[in-house]
Amino acid sequence: MNNSVSNTARLLGAGLRALLVLTLVTGVLYPLVVTGIAQGLFHDKANGSEIKADGRVVGSFLIGQAYNLPLKEGEETPAPDLKWFQGRPQNGLGTNSVNTQYQLILSGATNRSGDNEELVQWVKDAKAAVVKDNSTGTFKVKPSQVPADAVTSSGSGLDPDISPQYADLQVHRVAEKNGLSAAEVQKLVDEHTEGRTLGFMGEPRVNVLELNIALKELTAKS
Repeated sequence: MNNSVSNTARLLGAGLRALLVLTLVTGVLYPLVVTGIAQGLFHDKANGSEIKADGRVVGSFLIGQAYNLPLKEGEETPAPDLKWFQGRPQNGLGTNSVNTQYQLILSGATNRSGDNEELVQWVKDAKAAVVKDNSTGTFKVKPSQVPADAVTSSGSGLDPDISPQYADLQVHRVAEKNGLSAAEVQKLVDEHTEGRTLGFMGEPRVNVLELNIALKELTAKS
């Protein structure tokens, strides 16, 4: 009987020691090591790929933002603020029904097939809006000039980038709204156009937030 109690005590003691060691290694040491490596080698990415302007964080390099006017009474969705470069449509974003106390940013795709009537109408409406919004007195946009990313949302609905073609299409409108020359604004677009990753992966792109920060700085100097 005493041997049985003694064996049980030893087993419990061994199990407790194993639990404490594993908790220390996997719950404390390993997270600290991984965090230290991430902060040392990938500091920017580990902290959310933050973008700063005027000495403060204004967003992330990985998450798109909306550039809209304040919502007016009677409007369901705010109108775009056309003095800024606009990103991709955000049709994929759902509404916050989980915690209605806060306005949460939700990520998601439309989950509609290419021949879905509602999706087709969205694309048609978006195309008409792009043509209308970006046509100026000296520059008229043709429907054939509107690229796909100007009228479709990404899989996440939070794509931070647009194609150089869509950025170029907005140059004349942005220049007119900000009292700048088209050449000045086009230069900004060219300077913020990134090529394919490693020269062959992905597509050329323009980060909208970084481009708008540069635009703000340019207008402040003008």
